[in-house]
Amino acid sequence: MNLLSPISEIMSTDLISVSPYDDLEQVKTIFDNNRIHHIPVVKDGAIIGLVSKSDYLFFRRGFLDDSSLKRLELIRLSTHTVSEIMTTGLATLAPDQKINVAIELLKENLFHAVPVVEDEQLVGIVTTWDIINQISEKKSVTNHYE
Repeated sequence: MNLLSPISEIMSTDLISVSPYDDLEQVKTIFDNNRIHHIPVVKDGAIIGLVSKSDYLFFRRGFLDDSSLKRLELIRLSTHTVSEIMTTGLATLAPDQKINVAIELLKENLFHAVPVVEDEQLVGIVTTWDIINQISEKKSVTNHYE
């Protein structure tokens, strides 16, 4: 993997997103049925937030497996919206920015996913997993043009 290659070479583009008005049952379904840890929150094609699995689990904490508490949890998930738990004020990258820029952002350890935006529209997301996956597949890393 060349660290000076554009982000567009490694970013995920087959994204599952939610609206800020979706209820948290939608978030639960997405996390339950997909091997992802971040869900972009999109309004009119533009990213306005991100729901991490940590955000979601923090919201759910305190619920037990008791059947009455499960009913209460279902009510809570259907009455609260994505906008209540999403992270805003996100750093974003353009598809032509270099992979090493994404690594520097992720290295700050404030988040583990960076939305990729072009003309104010979400076009992808790059995560720590994307970078680790590329390194493990390529078995080498360079920081110069080949």
